Amino acid sequence: MDVRRGWFGVTALVVLVGLVVQIVVTAGISTGRFPGLGSRLFNLFCYFTIQSNVLVLVTSALLAVRPDRPSTLFRTLRLDGVLAIAVTGLVFHTVLKGLHELTGAAAFADFLLHTTSPVLCVVGWLAFGPRGAITGRVIGWSVVFPLAWLAFTLVRGAIIDWYPYPFVDVTELGYGRVLLNCTAVAVLFLGLAAGALWVDRLMSRKQAPVA
Repeated sequence: MDVRRGWFGVTALVVLVGLVVQIVVTAGISTGRFPGLGSRLFNLFCYFTIQSNVLVLVTSALLAVRPDRPSTLFRTLRLDGVLAIAVTGLVFHTVLKGLHELTGAAAFADFLLHTTSPVLCVVGWLAFGPRGAITGRVIGWSVVFPLAWLAFTLVRGAIIDWYPYPFVDVTELGYGRVLLNCTAVAVLFLGLAAGALWVDRLMSRKQAPVA
């Protein structure tokens, strides 16, 4: 088997297992802010972590089937998946880890989605690319996803008075502090995007055949 396709396939499988386990865990909770099954599952997919992992799952699965995908849409989704899951892992392990004590299946899903998935996705991108897929245009389009998530989160939070993460909790922190927090995450996202562009160009030149 092509090593690239195998890596992408394993990544997709790991993320799928993590998502399925997390869905089962969430479905089994009957108390809390969202008591109804439908509202709990909808709320689950409002988390940036879950959306990032869905992007990783879809793009990795597609790459496992066919590694060469030149469309701007796919390249944007691929970059979004890599950057978003990297941000997820970094923010979780530096800011959010330890806020909740998890055991059993919940801890297993947490490990897959916050640790294993970021490592597999980022290492897979560094090792297998695809190379030459990042441009200024792709980076520009990739910003749409986190901005849309933030806008949705703040509007929904203002309506239902609930926010998925402490650093975007306007009720507790106010809009000024939340804006500063989001600016810091945006700088991280754009910094990673710039770094990804540099690495992509560097490795593309190294892999180019000598005339």
